[in-house]
Amino acid sequence: MSQTVDRALSILPLLAEGPANLEQVAQRLGVHKSTALRLLRTLNEHGIVYRQADQRYRLGARLFALAQQAVENLDVREVAHPHLVRLNQECGHTVHLAVHQDNEVTYIDKVESRYPVRMYSRIGKPVAITVAAVAKLLLADLPPAERRAIAERLDYPRYTSRSTPNAAAFLTELAAVREQGWATDLGGHEESINCVAAPVRGTDGRVVAAMSISAPNVVVTREELLELLPLVRRTADAISAEYSGRTPDPDSRP
Repeated sequence: MSQTVDRALSILPLLAEGPANLEQVAQRLGVHKSTALRLLRTLNEHGIVYRQADQRYRLGARLFALAQQAVENLDVREVAHPHLVRLNQECGHTVHLAVHQDNEVTYIDKVESRYPVRMYSRIGKPVAITVAAVAKLLLADLPPAERRAIAERLDYPRYTSRSTPNAAAFLTELAAVREQGWATDLGGHEESINCVAAPVRGTDGRVVAAMSISAPNVVVTREELLELLPLVRRTADAISAEYSGRTPDPDSRP
């Protein structure tokens, strides 16, 4: 990398900590103040940094606009798909990715199980919102008032004896999911199908998608599926890190 570019990029993490004056920038870069000034002037001309009235520099509005544009144009499915494939190769079970949009939770990607006994699902098909693990994660991240409004207008079909019975029970489960950071569907939609899910988060920490693995209990018991939860969470964290452009924390999950 060009030394000039390297120095210019090194200014941005410094200013992310707060406004800094010319001397502080030069000291952090280990260069003469005249060199730091040239870099700051160039960044200022492009709106990447902004010089305040007190002569200190801070990050500029142009930088935030570019970051927002990049996020808006980033396809979470495209980022997630290689991770979903690797998870499927490792565990063998069906892997889904889902998002919440237009008042529905919809599968936007799927990697099929390698086992002959499989669950039925389809990309583009809405999930059973009151029982699906991915739906619980996506709705649990909403503000409390919005969560309650959605819960109170939903119907609660009794797919099985384990289905969520009413809005009060649903809200209680969403609160628990929000606290623990993962969700399950253990026979709530189909008696024979179990599922564990983890959230994919964006740059602001909000849940932008949810991913899961599902398997029939003739292939794996619910206890055995739950043992794969750390693997699912690590995969979701890896997707989140790539999607938000941050370095994953290797110690963030057991």
